[in-house]
Amino acid sequence: MKILGIIPARYKSSRFPGKPLVNLNGKPMIVHVAQKAAQALGTDNVIIATDDERIADVVQQAGFNTIITSDSHPTGTDRLWEVAQNIEADIYINIQGDEPMVNPNDIIKVIEQKKATPQYVINGMSTLADDEDPANINIPKVLVNSKNDLIYMSRLPIPGIKSPGAVSPVYLKQVCIYAFSFNQLKAYGEMNGKAVFEAFEDIEILRFLELGIPVKMVYTQANTLAVDVPTDVEKVSQAMQNNN
Repeated sequence: MKILGIIPARYKSSRFPGKPLVNLNGKPMIVHVAQKAAQALGTDNVIIATDDERIADVVQQAGFNTIITSDSHPTGTDRLWEVAQNIEADIYINIQGDEPMVNPNDIIKVIEQKKATPQYVINGMSTLADDEDPANINIPKVLVNSKNDLIYMSRLPIPGIKSPGAVSPVYLKQVCIYAFSFNQLKAYGEMNGKAVFEAFEDIEILRFLELGIPVKMVYTQANTLAVDVPTDVEKVSQAMQNNN
């Protein structure tokens, strides 16, 4: 079974231009992510899909394969669809380039869930840490049923609380490791644009719900942090040092 890990990386982030190349503890963030992915999949099965030669040069110097993709993709998963049309695989893993603390064991866990439930798109989730605010719009919150099937994902705190003072729910957040089949990516890419709620929330996984493709959420380690905005860099760098 061919399993391909793809790290989508664009330079022109609206909130943090050049984010993949930000230095974290002496190394570009995109290289941290690629090395973690390689621990799970092997270097030959990891590819960085980018629209920018600067990013491609950095990861190639670190020993990784790259593919130059269009600069007009609305999401990273659309970028994966372009790669899938050129490289055949049984399972495509999307590992977000802004998750430098991704655990290789979590990538393997997502793959095993995909093998067990191929009809689902698979995505990671974990509980919010005590110092993370459920109202932070940079953290997508996850709502699942008792089988960990995705009900909805939002930048607002979900579930909502009607009565102030009630017991707070355990908030879950998205961890950006995904697993897809070719046909699931095909349906996603050929929709040619964002779904209505995907556009409001700016959460790409919601397009699969619009398409009627179920999403199974998988628990990952709880101490991962993503770099969304420049103010995250110091916090994530420190957390990475503490984990070493």
